[in-house]
Amino acid sequence: MQTLHHFQTQFEHHLKDHLFHQPPAELYAPANYILQLGGKRLRPAMLMLGYYLFREDVEKSLPAALAIEVFHNFTLVHDDIMDAAPLRRGHPTVHQKYNTNTGILSGDVMLAQAYNCLLQLEATDALVRSLTTIFTQTAIEVCQGQQLDMNFENRQDVTIEEYLKMIELKTSVLVAAALKMGALLAGATPTDAQHLYEFGRHLGLAFQLQDDLLDTFGDAGKFGKKAGGDICQNKKTYLYLKALEIADPGLKKELENWYISPTHTNAADEKIRRITQIFQKLHIGEITENLKEKYQRQAIVHLDKVSAPTDKKKMLENFATLLMNREL
Repeated sequence: MQTLHHFQTQFEHHLKDHLFHQPPAELYAPANYILQLGGKRLRPAMLMLGYYLFREDVEKSLPAALAIEVFHNFTLVHDDIMDAAPLRRGHPTVHQKYNTNTGILSGDVMLAQAYNCLLQLEATDALVRSLTTIFTQTAIEVCQGQQLDMNFENRQDVTIEEYLKMIELKTSVLVAAALKMGALLAGATPTDAQHLYEFGRHLGLAFQLQDDLLDTFGDAGKFGKKAGGDICQNKKTYLYLKALEIADPGLKKELENWYISPTHTNAADEKIRRITQIFQKLHIGEITENLKEKYQRQAIVHLDKVSAPTDKKKMLENFATLLMNREL
């Protein structure tokens, strides 16, 4: 029985052997830089797990896993440019290390190279076409999610339903697609592959809610960054939107006032303290935890319906539990 760590390590070796070495170096060096900054490699590992549920020659899924990881890192390069982010995983972002134009172009070629990875699969033309269709739809949805996230920055009427749809598109669908693609590549039935997609979609929603919780209530020493980042950036997370929904008029007005103006450095700590205090008074942490657990349960329902060995499915269930209980 293989482990998640085994798949992550196997993928790291494959990535190292398939970095970009073609000219011009100025185009590909930034791509190699972001790909080697680390990360947990969860998305490619999920694709490999989806494959492993049905077949054990997992090395055949590596080109598709690489496509997922290259695409994911392409989105990070462009997201960092849009956010003017100085750091990624503790290192300078691509546009900071090189320049913005290089970041844009290197991101573009990473997207193209992700499709090239799919063409390296040892599979029938029909299957490659099917996987490419899923991959393309997912890429479109991730871009839609990013645009919605940007739209929300200038809107004061964002609903909880809209927020949940945004995180589904921006975060969940790539996890879901990775699992589905791995399963189909291994010969799974469309029904089993779709149940794995739904498992990943619900798991992705729960994952993002956990991320929102950690950003506000997490231990800074364990989480790796100071709590309250979303609050300082006036991000309209589920925590904030739910608080607006259930707060009395006075608290609602106070929350809205905190969020309508930029956060000044000398007032950041007070803003974090007061908004966290409001969240605690309204039991927002518990409410968010309940919704997260609901999505987690729904994910497991779909996993249980997959026709695969129980011990292999248990790996995915344990992985889901690990993600939901993480403190960083």
